[in-house]
Amino acid sequence: MDIKGFQFSAIEAAIKKPGRKDLALIFSETPATTVAVFTLNAVKAAPVLISMERIKGGKSQALLVNSGNANACTGTQGMNAARITSQMVAEGLGIPDETVQVSSTGVIGVQMPLERIKASIPALIEGLSSGTLDDIAQAIMTTDTFPKMEARSGVADGTSYCVAGVAKGAGMIMPNMATMLSFIITDAAVEPVFLDKAFRRAVDTSFNAITVDGDMSTNDTCLIMANAMAGNPLITEGTPEAIAFESLLSEVLLSLARQIVRDGEGATKFVQIRVNGAKNNADAKRAAMAIANSSLVKTAFFGQDANWGRIFAAVGYSGAEVDPSKLSLHFDDVCMAKNGVFSGGDAEQLGSAVLKNKEFSVVVDCGLGSGTATIYTSDLSHDYVSINADYRT
Repeated sequence: MDIKGFQFSAIEAAIKKPGRKDLALIFSETPATTVAVFTLNAVKAAPVLISMERIKGGKSQALLVNSGNANACTGTQGMNAARITSQMVAEGLGIPDETVQVSSTGVIGVQMPLERIKASIPALIEGLSSGTLDDIAQAIMTTDTFPKMEARSGVADGTSYCVAGVAKGAGMIMPNMATMLSFIITDAAVEPVFLDKAFRRAVDTSFNAITVDGDMSTNDTCLIMANAMAGNPLITEGTPEAIAFESLLSEVLLSLARQIVRDGEGATKFVQIRVNGAKNNADAKRAAMAIANSSLVKTAFFGQDANWGRIFAAVGYSGAEVDPSKLSLHFDDVCMAKNGVFSGGDAEQLGSAVLKNKEFSVVVDCGLGSGTATIYTSDLSHDYVSINADYRT
């Protein structure tokens, strides 16, 4: 990956258990156009509150992120810790404090180990000359079992550019957005209003289209920095270059989102839920999300039980307009029910065989209109309970 003008660093600051990097820094050599979306949870972590304010300036040059501690529900002390550490980074880099974005992930309600972080920041800054994006991906992991990265390259008016990103998340995954962090960087020159629109559209069909367990976090942050170091002419809305850029951006975000679902805590299945024929797209998404969040449906996936009735029940309570006599359901290419009635014959056996696969699709047709939606989810296993029962120990 050849992305211009960004530097990376990650170190162990003794926030998490020994032997794991837990403090990371992304630095843009020039101020970057920056937009972000944050959790809709009314309880927001200190770094989210600070970054929400700073993002209004439209530019940033650094991102300081830690794992192992969410710095959420930590009051004035937590806000001060986030401000003090970001100020240290700003002073060390020689940039304005308001251009430093801050982000955290980990246990809620525990005060940040401020002195350990302060002691680590000089080494963090010094390490910028030798770090990689992979270091960032590893440093932000909590219950993740693998680092999540993606990159794509494009060309604008003959000039090459790159879009790359990292993400973390495995549990408390539910829009909007998830218990996830994702940081996207690009060296393309992109007009700010178009970047904001394209980014939000890409988030809506990726990170806002996944769920592992229906829980929404206090720290969700998805941010993009565009530093224009590739040297391409400014990408503006309505041009072929804009279409190509948004396509690449969407591919990067969707790949990261799907990686999060595949790494869902205790997950053994990756399931694509698609609802077609709804009255409108909003209804389709309501129905798809109800299926994806149903504990009964998810445990049936884990047990490889083709219990299609649970899916119809979820559609029925989703709030979407439904005519039971028009509902149809497929597991991959196996028709389980048509016009609201079980297909009979070999459908049960064939459907159960589909559910034995690690990846499969569930397709519901409402028979009412042209609305469609796709949601990605996982099953609910014994291991999910074990992981979350022991999360703080």
